[in-house]
Amino acid sequence: MAELHGERVLLGVSGGIAAYKSADLVRRLRDAGAEVRVVMTAGAAHFITATTLQALSGHPVRDSLWDPAAEAAMGHIELARWATRVLVAPASADLLARLAHGRADDLLTTLCLATEAPLAVAPAMNRVMWAHAATQANVATLRARGVSVFGPDAGDQACGEVGEGRMREPVALVADLEALVTARTDRLLAGRRILVSAGPTYEDIDPVRFLGNRSSGRMGFAVAQAAADAGATVTLVAGPVKLATPRGVVRVDVRSAAELREAVLARLPGQDAYVGAAAVADYRPATIAGRKIKKGDSAMVLALERTEDVLAEVATHAHRPRCVLGFAAETHDVDAYARAKLVAKKVDGIAANRVGVAGTGFDAEDNALTLHWAGGERAFGTAGKAELARGLVAWIAERLADA
Repeated sequence: MAELHGERVLLGVSGGIAAYKSADLVRRLRDAGAEVRVVMTAGAAHFITATTLQALSGHPVRDSLWDPAAEAAMGHIELARWATRVLVAPASADLLARLAHGRADDLLTTLCLATEAPLAVAPAMNRVMWAHAATQANVATLRARGVSVFGPDAGDQACGEVGEGRMREPVALVADLEALVTARTDRLLAGRRILVSAGPTYEDIDPVRFLGNRSSGRMGFAVAQAAADAGATVTLVAGPVKLATPRGVVRVDVRSAAELREAVLARLPGQDAYVGAAAVADYRPATIAGRKIKKGDSAMVLALERTEDVLAEVATHAHRPRCVLGFAAETHDVDAYARAKLVAKKVDGIAANRVGVAGTGFDAEDNALTLHWAGGERAFGTAGKAELARGLVAWIAERLADA
């Protein structure tokens, strides 16, 4: 899908290790239909070469206000007028500070002041730098001026620490930019209230160990973002994941299946749709040990009991939303299991995918879904989770319009 067809994206690259991702970002922006030109700061040149970005973008890369050839015709003003969108990725703490204070001391910051195009930034820095009050104040200032802030994400960092501050992956940034473009016209869920659950649940065995699953929460978070971009009021009930809260979404964090059930049912009244993307545990330990269980010489037997079926309970609840969408992650016979789940759970739709396939499913940027409902199905194929989420949101909007 060429969601950025006709867009002229000026990509600013500031200094930071995440600059290496800019090469992939340029390629993905062009694949989405955008024309891309790149401006680098002096710091960025320490991490990636202008030659690489020029080859991928198909245009000369600019890195200085003092280029005699380019500035003979006021090249920085020409670039500022050319762009329909400006994206700075990565945006370092220094770059964010300079933008917030209106500095124009290099080509990139000058362009950001001189352009009338919408500006978006993708922060990338150490977790402590991101959490610092100065950085948060600068980000708040930029947001107040209408600057879109994409991320950052949480996870492993180049410095060896773990936390929030990673630049969003290129595929996610393209989806973020596409969402801004389509949001101007596609307010499919304006006035609707959508409740989404995402991520795994952890069922404690003792104070140290738990039963869990491999769900990353990415698909559910993508659905929450897509619904918010489509104009809905979105509440996201999230299991234990290391993902940034989607913009414009109210987040409720839970850990266990019981906590997720309680949070979902408490927020069910008044919802127009429920999207059960969470991988809720089917079983939990019958008893939780108060102390760490010590290993012995004999085999250990762990007694399990069934958890409540949250999706089925929502589908038959007195406050049932008009549209209830569930997910089925299967290793085999995917369509058959999805169809059976559609009937057994009494839901309106099941989005099914096969897990265990390299490059899709758990903790991957891409997925492959087939949506089943009574009397029909739609195969979305393999695509980024943000793109798939927009397809699911469009289907939800259709169901609500027909209800």
